[in-house]
Amino acid sequence: MVSVEVPEVDYERYTNRQLVAVPLAVLAAALIVLVAWYVLFGSPVQLGIEFTGGTELTVVAPGGADQIRSTFASGDADDPCPCEIASLRSVESLGGGATGDTYIVTFQSPGSGSTGDDIADHARDSALEVTAVRTTSATFGEDAQSTAVLGLVLAFVGMSVVVFVLFRTVIPSVAVVVSAFSDIVIPLALMDLFGIQLSLGTVAALLMLIGYSVDSDILLNNHVLRRSGEFYESVHRAMQTGVTMTVTSIAAMTVMTITAYVFGIDLLSSIGLVLVMGLTADLMNTYMLNLSLLRWYKGVSP
Repeated sequence: MVSVEVPEVDYERYTNRQLVAVPLAVLAAALIVLVAWYVLFGSPVQLGIEFTGGTELTVVAPGGADQIRSTFASGDADDPCPCEIASLRSVESLGGGATGDTYIVTFQSPGSGSTGDDIADHARDSALEVTAVRTTSATFGEDAQSTAVLGLVLAFVGMSVVVFVLFRTVIPSVAVVVSAFSDIVIPLALMDLFGIQLSLGTVAALLMLIGYSVDSDILLNNHVLRRSGEFYESVHRAMQTGVTMTVTSIAAMTVMTITAYVFGIDLLSSIGLVLVMGLTADLMNTYMLNLSLLRWYKGVSP
């Protein structure tokens, strides 16, 4: 692993209130975004077609995105479209080719009486080359949504139980759990702001963030509570390892995100961006929120 030179932070300059204020303010802002999104759109995050049901076409369009959008307009009596324009959800480019640009076109749900094949046939009739069709039923999407939420909840609850069993004291355990919770909530809010949909891939990224968060928080708690040495000395030892791991992971995920974006691999770029946002939040939560609670628990004066 590449070594990162971690400067020794003068935590004695800051009170516990000052340290905890920033991460709690960011967490509060993230919760406000999620609540506002829920009020406006009926869901705290943008759901992909895996969770809502819908149709996804991969098409080659010589005329570009404008040709696709005009193709799936409401149409007229002579050339009716099997889907209403409101169902056209997104048009994403996958790069160019000899026959024109390739796009991923998604629809929230086919119109009344329409199927994915109907939409694909309409695309072919309009001089679009359809290379792939994927349809998810609304019922299956609801089931997948429930399974994904249950998986996240069980992972978080399981993590919380393990942390409480490991430390057997309330404050250090709560510090880990709150930090992990914030590491999940902040990326979810940023997903709304950056237009990233919740898909099976981004759910996997959120599950990975739980593991990353617990790893860095337990490392800090273990150094402070179970190893010899003065409080700030123990914190610095933990930071040498923890910050190195997190910064290295952020760098790797940043490279993956940029590479995937350049090559038009939207799923990987979304996963990488979610991990970058969550790992950056983890640095703040671990070494400000968690540390301030540990310092208060240990009775160490600023």
